[in-house]
Amino acid sequence: SMDGSMDGMMTPDDMSALENADGAGASRLFLEQMIVHHVGAVDMARAALEDGQHPDVLELAQQVVDDQTSEINAMEELLTQL
Repeated sequence: SMDGSMDGMMTPDDMSALENADGAGASRLFLEQMIVHHVGAVDMARAALEDGQHPDVLELAQQVVDDQTSEINAMEELLTQL
């Protein structure tokens, strides 16, 4: 349900925190925010999979889950190296 709030979208506070961070701090912050954004996308795609009837929609939603999940894993791996 889209209640007007965009889950996982970066807020102005997120943006200013990112601008004020430096080096590894900025990288860490960016990755953490991207992970939140991707998790939101995965949640939406999973909801579509549960409600979806249309084969093309189901295929696209599954693709989003697969792609975003692998990106989340990659970003979490990068975070451990910062």
